[in-house]
Amino acid sequence: MEKRVCLECGEEILGRSDKKFCDDQCRNAYNNKMRSGDDHLIKHINAILKKNRKILAALNPGGKTKAHKDKLLTKGYDFKYHTHTYVTKENARYVFCYDYGYLALDNDWYLLIRNDKENNV
Repeated sequence: MEKRVCLECGEEILGRSDKKFCDDQCRNAYNNKMRSGDDHLIKHINAILKKNRKILAALNPGGKTKAHKDKLLTKGYDFKYHTHTYVTKENARYVFCYDYGYLALDNDWYLLIRNDKENNV
């Protein structure tokens, strides 16, 4: 009979013929390694989105205001990441990070808004 070895540590496996790991610790370690690449990327992007939302919320406590691009960048806003966009009938393009968003105006100014049930864009 062929010798079976643990996919994580390489030790010989005893027991059922379909076993792939010698114990739960090796199974968990192996599965964590397999998922770590995707999870890291997702966590990184989620952290950026969360930071962007926090910045928009801090600069817009009243639900609607204007802010200059320099102010957003100084706070660490990353314009590459957002959750969705909304284009109005007049072709105004709002960019959102969850419930907070902005509309680009002239001269690097942005109209910051909060999209909730009462203030639907």
